[in-house]
Amino acid sequence: MELVDRHVVITGGGSGIGRALARRIEAERAAAVVVADIDGGAAEAVADEIGGVAVRTDVSRESDIRELVARATELHGPIDLFCSNAGVPGPGGGPEAPDDQWRRTWEVNVMAHVWAARALLPETVARGDGYLLSTASAAGLLTQVSALAYSATKHAAVAVAEWLAINYGDAGIKVSCLCPQGVRTPMLQVALEDPVGATPLIGDGVLEPEEVADAAIAGIREERFLILPHEAVAEYMVLKATRPERWLKAMRKLVRDGRRTGR
Repeated sequence: MELVDRHVVITGGGSGIGRALARRIEAERAAAVVVADIDGGAAEAVADEIGGVAVRTDVSRESDIRELVARATELHGPIDLFCSNAGVPGPGGGPEAPDDQWRRTWEVNVMAHVWAARALLPETVARGDGYLLSTASAAGLLTQVSALAYSATKHAAVAVAEWLAINYGDAGIKVSCLCPQGVRTPMLQVALEDPVGATPLIGDGVLEPEEVADAAIAGIREERFLILPHEAVAEYMVLKATRPERWLKAMRKLVRDGRRTGR
């Protein structure tokens, strides 16, 4: 898909990868860009910069996503590309995290993608055209050793995108899943506070949000399902699939080394 004259909506567009996507998509001469974020002021700032429209949206609420889709459609007509980009790091650690933190992580990192598809698919299927970009994470293909909730929800986000690609591809709906590793955002700074998870995140280099946005645009242009800004992730996926015991052993060593570092 080329983005010239397209109508694009981006959630989590007020900062980080979302802000970089908004700027990059505007540079591709999109007809209209709607910037959605739970931080209304941040969304306004980005929208003002690129000549777009800001909509305050809490993606943990299906009603907000439906209102976003309705508002964007009212302003600019059918949505060509919906970037379901908003995400949260969730609680660190394992199953001991409180249920309310698990629930919030699940709603933002998984259900927001489901609710976006639910709101968009009737119209896009009827039209025979539409594009969904889901921002997941390399943690959804591999794991995030310091945060079970993040790892589990990002795996689920990848699964949602894959299911949609399989079941709606023949109806003209394109789906891409963006899975970066370490990206220089506020979320990364939170993750790096835990020495157990720091090494896997930065071991293959930390990308700037703009580099991830460039990779996303290239992937959308080629209509690739899996977009991997860090090329090493593909190699790790092969090792995980073909040598799972070796993979687990290596990951356990990373955890042991991180725990020693943190002492």
